[in-house]
Amino acid sequence: MPWTGKHLAWMVDSTDVVTTSCGLSVKIYDFSYNLGDPKTISEWAKHFRNHYCRDIEIDSLCTPMKISRKTYLETYKFPVKKAAQKGQKTGPATRAGDFAEILVSDFLTYRLNYWVPRVRYSFKTNPNSSDQGSDVVGMRLVQFGAVKDELIVYEVKAKLTGVPMNRLQDAVDHSDKDQFRLAESLNAIRQRLKWTGFTEDSDRVIRFQNPDDNPYPLRYGAAAVVTQEVFNKGKLSLTSAIKHNNRDKLDLMVIRGADMMNLVHHLYEKAADEA
Repeated sequence: MPWTGKHLAWMVDSTDVVTTSCGLSVKIYDFSYNLGDPKTISEWAKHFRNHYCRDIEIDSLCTPMKISRKTYLETYKFPVKKAAQKGQKTGPATRAGDFAEILVSDFLTYRLNYWVPRVRYSFKTNPNSSDQGSDVVGMRLVQFGAVKDELIVYEVKAKLTGVPMNRLQDAVDHSDKDQFRLAESLNAIRQRLKWTGFTEDSDRVIRFQNPDDNPYPLRYGAAAVVTQEVFNKGKLSLTSAIKHNNRDKLDLMVIRGADMMNLVHHLYEKAADEA
């Protein structure tokens, strides 16, 4: 399988303690990646690439077009590194956003033991725009219909360049919408799993599609992935979830690291070069 969580060894608990204006705790993680560890970077790049196009499928897609795997990925699958027109930020911003969502998905999978289906990015029509719906959906299926089954849905925002701003507040505000779009997101996940041949996984999603008849614990999460240069503890402490309808079930987290946009570009380039 292409998946790996080895890069999460670079993600460690911070000693910083942040409490929001409404009294919620924010968990801070430092992501101290090492570009001088080629083995881990290469495995991570493969893991990253397979979110957009599975390695077992890429030849059937690019060969009829008479283009290389790298060209196919960079043209039809990956968000662009630089905007095509002056003032256009869609591609680079989408790179940052996709990276942040995948990193949070990895955290939920390998640290918190949720199952996070990896079908969100391969079905995008426009690689330079974000997919609609809930950002990250994680599931725990103890036994079909068991009261210990659990679902968590995260809203993720990125800020990897520019001036300090509170992206966690944006994540909190957008997280409040997940109560309305979760059903559509679960339906999309189930359909995409079926279309990619993962019928058994698709059937697992059914457990969470009828909470009225088969209730389960549901948690929400808001995460910000930011570069160290724009992290601001003071602005972060001003975050308020007072208007969030499920704030008693809301987890907050920030992942920060140095020069994160450089890491993002390096990861996309590595993923394309090694396809």
